[in-house]
Amino acid sequence: MFTSTKSKKGRRSPLATVSLIVVGLMTTGGAYALFSSTANAESSSSTTSTSSQADVNEGQKLFASNCATCHGLQAQGTDAGPSLIGVGASSVDFQVSTGRMPLAAQGPQGEEKPAQFTDEQVDALAAYVSSLGPGPSIPSSELTNGKKGDAAEGAELFRINCAMCHNVAGAGGALTQGKYAPNLHSVSGKHIYEAMQTGPQNMPVFNDLNITPDQKADIITYLKYVQDNKSPGGFGLGDIGPVAEGLFIWIFGLGAVVAMTVWLTAKSN
Repeated sequence: MFTSTKSKKGRRSPLATVSLIVVGLMTTGGAYALFSSTANAESSSSTTSTSSQADVNEGQKLFASNCATCHGLQAQGTDAGPSLIGVGASSVDFQVSTGRMPLAAQGPQGEEKPAQFTDEQVDALAAYVSSLGPGPSIPSSELTNGKKGDAAEGAELFRINCAMCHNVAGAGGALTQGKYAPNLHSVSGKHIYEAMQTGPQNMPVFNDLNITPDQKADIITYLKYVQDNKSPGGFGLGDIGPVAEGLFIWIFGLGAVVAMTVWLTAKSN
């Protein structure tokens, strides 16, 4: 009897394990949410501190006259365009300064074209949109000038995360349904960083938890190296890889062999 009583008292309730798991999940989730909200708040406050109220007011006027038709008067989004609340200054700077916005016409994706606004107007629009909700801020030139990072590390990161769409040399490539990954040979470091931050068009978002700011700087350094150092092997065939080289050989190389064979046969006859 003594042994049986001791065993019952020392037995753990089946609910204890479940309770510990629930407490652990709640603690981990709460810590992650706190970290994310803190990072977003710091990003937002950094953007707001560098933007005056005059910029916000000017941006609101520009937005109402040029963007509200698709995105709504309060940037809440409509059937013609998504909500811009929380996209941040970085997204506005990328889309507007590359001419992708305003859209020239509906299509599979926005085409790059000459910007419709001056740099000051772009800054004002970015200031207004960033005042509506926290989001990624415009990166500093230290991270985007292509001098801070490690090109070798950037090349590895680019091959792992980007090359499947943009090609290992940044030459771009076709996607499905008429979409495409653009050529990166003439894109500025700031726009490359902003694209990683915000995920425009069909590109995924690489936030600072996926790829850190220093790693983004590494990728930009690699792409700037590729831009400044052309292929030493002669004609690059568009840098689109072995498919283009094989096609060149089949069309021109094999064609030359056939033409030479015909010429030699005709001469001997």
